[in-house]
Amino acid sequence: MMSRIEQLIGEIEEYIDGCKYQPLSNSKIVVNRDELEELLVELRLRVPDEIKQYQKIISNRDAILNEARQQADSILVQANQQTNELVNEHEIMQKAYSQAQEVVDQANMQAQGIVEQAVADANAIRESSVQYTDDMLKSLQTIISHSMEGAQGRFDAFMTSMQSSYDIVSSNRQELTGAVMQQPEEEIAEGMPIE
Repeated sequence: MMSRIEQLIGEIEEYIDGCKYQPLSNSKIVVNRDELEELLVELRLRVPDEIKQYQKIISNRDAILNEARQQADSILVQANQQTNELVNEHEIMQKAYSQAQEVVDQANMQAQGIVEQAVADANAIRESSVQYTDDMLKSLQTIISHSMEGAQGRFDAFMTSMQSSYDIVSSNRQELTGAVMQQPEEEIAEGMPIE
C-alpha cells in the first residue's frame, strides 16, 4: 500500500509536470506558490515519527550515557555494601573478601557492558536515521531526474513540431517565389507589356 508521503511526492511531481514554461524559456516554469507550499507543508507533517525519535535520541546521547554510568555506580555501591557486610563478619573474613572482590568485578563488567551497549545503541540509531534520510533524498532525486527527463522530452517534441512547421513555411515561400518569377516570363511570351 502506498504511503501518504509517496502519494504527496507523486502529487508534487504531477504538479511540476503540469506547470507552464515561462515565456521565452525552456527550463523555467511558473508555479502557484500557495499550491506548492500546501503540498510541502503536508509532506513535512507526514515525516515519520522515527526520524524525530532518532534525532531526539542522538541529541540526548550524553543523557543516555550518564544514565548508564549512574546504573553502573549504583551497582558498585551495592557491591561495596555487600563487601562491608561480609568483612564485618570476622569468622568468614577470607571468604568475604573473595566474594566481595568477585561481586566488584562482576559489577565493573556489568557497568562496562551497559555503557558499551548504550553507545552502540546510540550509534546504530544515528546510522539508521542517516540511512533513512539518505534513502528519502535519493527517492526525491530520482523523481526530480524523471521530471527533468520528461520535460526535456516534451521540449524536444515541441522543437521537432516547430521545425516541421518551419520547413513547410519555407517550402511554400519557395514555391511562391517560383510562381512570381514564372508569371512575367509567360507575359513576355504572349507579347504583353510588363508594367
